[in-house]
Amino acid sequence: MPDGQAPVERTADGGTTTGRASTVDEPAGAEPTAGPSPAPPPAAEAPAAVAVDDEERPARRLTGVTGRLVAVVAFAVALLVLWQVFRPLSQGSQFYLIVFLAGVLPLVFLSYRSGLRLSAVRAPRPAGARPDRPSPVDWALALLALIVCLYPVLPVAVGGAGGGYDAFLNRQGLLAPADVALGTLLLVLVIEACRRTTGWVLPAVCLVFLGYGYYGGLLPQSWAIAHAGLDFDQLIDAFYNSGSGFYGTPLDVAASYIVLFTIYGAVLDLSGAGRFFVELSVAAFRRSRSAAGRTAVASGFLLGTVSGSGTATAVSVGAVTWPILRRAGYPADQAGGMLAAAGVGAILSPPTLGAAAFIVAEYLKVSYVTVLGWAMIPTVLYYLGILLAVEIDARRFGVRAVEVSAASPGRLLARSGYHFSSLVVIVVLLALGVTATRAVVFATALAFVLSFLDRRGRLTPRRLFEALSAGVRGVLPVAAVCAAAGIITAVTTKTGLGSQFASLLVRAARALTDHPTAVLALTVLLAAIALCLLGLAVPVTASFIIGWVIIGPALLALGVPGPAAAMFVFYYSVLSEVTPPTALAAVGAAAITGGRAVATMRQALKYALPAFLAPVAFVLTGPGEYLLGRGPATGVLWATAVACLGVAALAVATGGWVLGVGPAGPATRALAAAAGLLLLYLHPVTITTGTAALAAVVGLAVLRRRAAASGGAA
Repeated sequence: MPDGQAPVERTADGGTTTGRASTVDEPAGAEPTAGPSPAPPPAAEAPAAVAVDDEERPARRLTGVTGRLVAVVAFAVALLVLWQVFRPLSQGSQFYLIVFLAGVLPLVFLSYRSGLRLSAVRAPRPAGARPDRPSPVDWALALLALIVCLYPVLPVAVGGAGGGYDAFLNRQGLLAPADVALGTLLLVLVIEACRRTTGWVLPAVCLVFLGYGYYGGLLPQSWAIAHAGLDFDQLIDAFYNSGSGFYGTPLDVAASYIVLFTIYGAVLDLSGAGRFFVELSVAAFRRSRSAAGRTAVASGFLLGTVSGSGTATAVSVGAVTWPILRRAGYPADQAGGMLAAAGVGAILSPPTLGAAAFIVAEYLKVSYVTVLGWAMIPTVLYYLGILLAVEIDARRFGVRAVEVSAASPGRLLARSGYHFSSLVVIVVLLALGVTATRAVVFATALAFVLSFLDRRGRLTPRRLFEALSAGVRGVLPVAAVCAAAGIITAVTTKTGLGSQFASLLVRAARALTDHPTAVLALTVLLAAIALCLLGLAVPVTASFIIGWVIIGPALLALGVPGPAAAMFVFYYSVLSEVTPPTALAAVGAAAITGGRAVATMRQALKYALPAFLAPVAFVLTGPGEYLLGRGPATGVLWATAVACLGVAALAVATGGWVLGVGPAGPATRALAAAAGLLLLYLHPVTITTGTAALAAVVGLAVLRRRAAASGGAA
């Protein structure tokens, strides 16, 4: 389409309307007003009323001197991160993490408000309102955070403690009073930063673990989770001066992989890739009856490959595609659920996945490309489930065909197809053995060079500065979460809580049955419930970290391979993004469509649920690993085919429609649900039974249609 022109929708009756983004101020289902409408925002930009992300609450929109200062500091951190990739600091990785945290933690206090908000969506500030500037307390906390973070590397003596990084490390296990005091301050600051970016729940969880570490020695020794107890100095030492606390694996991943991918996403976004991905999706599906839904799903997938953020993707795609969905006849709640489910796919879609996927690679000591391989088939199953749900809803709601005037896909690819190049480069370099950090830096450099092919997306020095700064600011909430997660991992490591809780979980399953297969099934069920409940309260990254250190050992103890256990925990941690009552992706989508938040959450769960039952297959049977691409090619192919049938059966159960036949009654839907579960078990007997049940589902739907037709004829 011409530069700056909004997509023009042509309805079945020949009328046209100019697409525009709906905002929270527009009533649900409202028709476009007469007269010209503003063009929709670029695909990767949220409307002004929405500023959300998977790990964060709304941030301030800083302007003036403060905004420039934050941008400059963020840019400096970006340069440090890039330098670390090719010229690592000689003092070691923990020294780098100390400096990195000193750079980002103060920015959290300047960028995020101290007050809590119940909604993840921020209403627009009234005209004439005072600028949203940091308070004196925010500045004081930022300065204190800088001093406390840099203390371990400062060459000055404090309170009798020798100065310098080496002297600080030598005091490990026997901290000086000054070390304990400043470590305590950092503990408070990290928890407060986490509270500002995620709310109260994760900080409360951290405090529970802190209390368990300190008071656990007072628990009755007959309790499985009792331990000898840790004094306060030992806890601060574990947090402040060890590799398992603030500077543990979670922060290491945030400071290396995640920040580089957020920088890459910001560069690709400013170069126009997000706009191209949505335009390509619109052009590819502009003529079929379910084109509107397919466009939303395809846009979510393409945009998600560089976003890694479910909420941001849902909001960005919704800003452009909601007018099309509305004109096609989708109710606001269903459209919002579709957008949320498609957006959450961003956390599952290679080559970026979500932040937790990088932690999977670190915990299992495998390359990131290996994790990408594990995610390929589950991603296909996820989007297959959503596309089937889209086709079902198109028939249930009598969706109208909406033709969108746009350039042909071939023309778009010829003009802007180069945006795919950097994505391909990441995968190729990873396959050639290049580290993930260097691969994404090279891909970022390529995206920068290619940006000059389009005058709208040229990354001039100023825009490159903005992209690097935006990339670092985008990682602030993740860094706060990862630093706070160090409290949980350190306490778990010091007390042995992981193995103790795993023992409790397995014992609870064995109290009900002695059969090994049944014990595993019950343990998996309990683990899934625990992960879902955990995900309701904390962000995806924290949910995975807690789930892995607490629930992961239970699955490993029952013989589940590490990759299968890790990916199971990962996918059920992601499920929280579409699960009521705290699904941020659904809240953001509802703000776009004007739908009801809770109803949108229910619809999002309906769209995503079929594919989220697939991870159960990872851990219940040996062939389940085939769905991770682990095993012979023939095994991977047949397991994938059977899992696709299972997802299709579950889509019938949740959608109430058999494609190509017609509506499915309650009994038929129940039978379809049973067929899907049997097929996903991936055992010869259950596959045979599930296939027969699915055939019966189709037969019952055919009989139902014939009965309805004969009744209508009569």
